[in-house]
Amino acid sequence: MAFVITQPCENVKDGACVDVCPADCIETTEAADQYFIDPERCIDCDVCVTVCPVDAIYRDSEVPAEWDSYIAKNDAFFNGGNAS
Repeated sequence: MAFVITQPCENVKDGACVDVCPADCIETTEAADQYFIDPERCIDCDVCVTVCPVDAIYRDSEVPAEWDSYIAKNDAFFNGGNAS
């Protein structure tokens, strides 16, 4: 997994990251409270990080400790778990 979207995105879902992603790897659903980055399609370019208006996107190895659970939440979104 390259990047993880964390708590500041919840209930914001601005979409700036989606607009700039060259790999089209950022997804959500209507029921989900945030966006998620597909680690299989992410090309590790970090463009999403630079445009996020709420500073919610981190490299998986740099996610602040208080938001570690978002690594599993991202994984669950793409692997059939409950991400809402």
